[in-house]
Amino acid sequence: MNEDFSRAEIISEGLVQGVGFRYFVLRNAQKLELKGYTKNLYSGDAVLTVVEGKKQTITEFFKILKIGPMHADVRNCSISWAEYTGEFTSFEIRH
Repeated sequence: MNEDFSRAEIISEGLVQGVGFRYFVLRNAQKLELKGYTKNLYSGDAVLTVVEGKKQTITEFFKILKIGPMHADVRNCSISWAEYTGEFTSFEIRH
């Protein structure tokens, strides 16, 4: 596989549940043609996003998530890089 492709797990913490954050993630991932999913974590104050695509695009996406949508208050956003698997065909919200 082309080494330009990568996988990342992004944890967004703060006021990110109940404010449209996952739909914000979905829209931006689709706009950037990234694949993967996003879901609320049981802690109640965090969202997990697993994403695959070009590393440069994921970096751009990460910067967008650190800001978040208007009603969110992202206090912390971390990224962990992993090897690209190609397992996703689209981007979705998981429950």
